Formats: sequence, C-alpha cells, structure tokens
Amino acid sequence: MELEALAKQNPWWTGKEGIEKDEDIRKWKEGKIKWIPSLLEEISLKPFSLNFVFGPRQVGKTTLLKLLVRNLLSKGIEEEKIFYFKCDKLADYKELDEVLKTYFEFRKAKNISSSFILLDEITFPTEWFRPIKYYVDMGEFKKDVLILTGSLSMHLKKEVELFPGRRGFGKDFIMLPLSFREFIKVFSPDLDKKLPKIEKIEKNEIFRKAYAAMPFFDEITKLFEKYTAIGGFPIAVKNESITEMTKETYWSWIKTDIAKIGRNEETLKRVAKAILEKTPSAISLNSIAKEFEIGTHKTAFEYLNVMEKLYIVKILYYLDLQKLIVSFKKNRKVCFIDPFFFHLFADICLSKFPEESVILENIVASHLARKYEVFYWKNRQEIDIIVKGKELNGFEVKWKEKVGDYSKLRIGKLRNVFCLTKEEMSKERNVLPASLFLSLL
Repeated sequence: MELEALAKQNPWWTGKEGIEKDEDIRKWKEGKIKWIPSLLEEISLKPFSLNFVFGPRQVGKTTLLKLLVRNLLSKGIEEEKIFYFKCDKLADYKELDEVLKTYFEFRKAKNISSSFILLDEITFPTEWFRPIKYYVDMGEFKKDVLILTGSLSMHLKKEVELFPGRRGFGKDFIMLPLSFREFIKVFSPDLDKKLPKIEKIEKNEIFRKAYAAMPFFDEITKLFEKYTAIGGFPIAVKNESITEMTKETYWSWIKTDIAKIGRNEETLKRVAKAILEKTPSAISLNSIAKEFEIGTHKTAFEYLNVMEKLYIVKILYYLDLQKLIVSFKKNRKVCFIDPFFFHLFADICLSKFPEESVILENIVASHLARKYEVFYWKNRQEIDIIVKGKELNGFEVKWKEKVGDYSKLRIGKLRNVFCLTKEEMSKERNVLPASLFLSLL
C-alpha cells in the first residue's frame, strides 16, 4: 500500500484546512439540513480504546467520523496523529494489514507515538479482525484510540466477540435513524432547547413535562407529521422526502448484509410482506410460514431474528402480567424501527401502505425500545406496549380525537396504562398526545 493512497483519504495531513475540502464534510456543509450525531460526544477518546460503531449503511457513520476529525483538529490535535481509512475497497485482512503497516511506518518516521485510528466500513475485507486482534495483542495500539465502523453483519456473525479483554476504555455503539426528538433538534434547534426531557416513565414525571411543553404543541405536531412521512434516515431527512433513489440505496444495503450472512433475499421480502400486512396484530410463526409460503416456522423465526439484529424491526414478546414471565411461544408483535421501512417494503413487496394509526403504534414501540425493555399483553383486551422498568407501565395508542378513562385500568401487576392519542390531554384520565410524548423522550 503506497503512502499516497492513504494521504488521499487524509487531506488534513497537509494542513488542518484540508478537512474543509474533504468530500463528506463539503456535502455536510452544503446541506440545507445539518445533522450532528449525538454519538460524537459519547465515544471514548481515552487511550487505549477500541470502539465499535454498528449501524445500517447510510445512517451517518462516515459523517460521524469526519466530524470527529474536524473536532479533534479544532482542539489542536496534530494532523498526522489522525488516521482515517475507508475499507470498502479492501478484499481481505491481508490488504487491511498492508494499510495498517503503511501507517505505522509513516507515524514512526514522524515520531508519532499515539494516534486516533478511524477505520470505516471495516466489515468489507474478509476476516478483518485478524490484523486488529494481532496488533492489539502485540501492543501496537496501546497508546491509540481506535474507532471501527461497520454494518451489523459483524454483530450478527459475532466477530466483535473475538475481542474479550482487548477493548480498553472502548465500547459498542449502535447508530440508529433519528428519533423524533433528534429530528426536532435538526429541524428546529430552538424548539429542542425549550423542550424538557422525560427522565423516567412515571405518571407525575410524564405529565409535568408534557404540560410544560404544551405551549409548543402546534410546532411539535407539524414536525411530527413530517417525521411520520419521511422517518429518521439521514438521506430522507436531508431531502425532506423519500425518493426512489433513497429506497434503492437502502434496499441495496439490506441485500448486501443478508448476503454476507448467507440469507435469501426473496425469503426476507416475504417475511417483510407478512409484517406489513399483519401489523399491529400479534402474529404466529406458523401463520407467516403458511400464508406467505416461507417453508417452516423455523425459517420464519430465523428471518425475523435476522431482521431484528439488522435493526429493521423490533419484536415485542408477550408478557404475563401476573407472573412477569415472558412467553416466546405465544404470538409476537413485530414493528418496523423507522417509518421509512413502511415506504420501502410497501414498494418492494407490492403491498398496501398501512393506515396512519399503524405507523404511529410502530413509532411509539420503537422509540420506547431504544431505552427500555418492551413487550405486549393480550387476553380479552390488549395493551399495545408494556414498558418494563422498576415498575410496569402500559401504553395504548388510539389515533382518535376523543378517548375514554385509562386511569383505573389495572391488569395483574400493571399499575398505570397511558393512552397516546391525537391531541387530547388529561392527567386524570392518563391521556396525552402521542407527538407530545415522543418529543419529550
């Protein structure tokens, strides 16, 4: 590997101003919508750290790394101590090893003893983990901070588990599409600063913060309409719409990831079609297999599991509200983690686009799942989402103008059930607008 090839990906080596000419930074600066990932402040920059950032492609991992470079340079870190390399053109671990050796020789010549090493799309070269593990064990990285980004296939294949005791101060990070609160921060930073945040799922806390945010309800509602229409993936956010090109881009990364773990594209499409047509009802593995000609219930289970680990869906299992036991045999509810996936799979699977209330329940479930364990319950009636924390709280999603009283609803050890609706709010009846609640999470 020639040093010139490395220098092309590190334009700041010839001067700090080089970062401003970087293609990713240039696009970010030119964009009407500028998104600063929250992970920027969370990743460990204390040597030795081996950090992994997982996430779907096109979710903003490369932008995250380039903004980090920009921040480090602004803090006075020497240009040549920051090494970035995008690994998507490397065939295998041998080529990755060549890249690392070339940088080691370069920094040795420059008398550099500690670096920030940013390896983007690390999962492309086969057996990428071999040189990383070797150099960790040899102490080559002992004064360095490493940040490795990649698709969730490395998580699925348990490649990250090959580094026990080799992480230092490093951690794993999952980079997801924007939540509604993050969406607000992008489109209306001033509003974001004015809104409080719900610190715990507890009645007084929820309603105290909700009533405090009521003066901003109209603005929140308008932004929520936009969020439900486009979701939180960066390309859709940047364009403020979901284009055919956007759908093609994301379908491409899904196909790439499932191919890497030896799964079939057509089978995944059939499972996605089942989710689209059955949600928000709980579904059985047998019915998916039979109705959508997938084979056996084991195949349906396998693909649902893959889709969850690729952060396409979130699975909600049944929770016994008396015994607090989770049932993996009963039907399960499956929701998409972002509104964008409804648009993508309705198109790919030639399915009918679901009603607004269905999308809303998915948004609520996926948002709560980012912070808490989530389940559902059903007998004669159903509780859409159960949040398990220090105590159990339930959420019903009713996309109506007027709803009943939920304050006295008691089932087993479930003591509070909140109804999330269009615009009605009543602490006495445990009712509040879904958009307002989600804006405070």
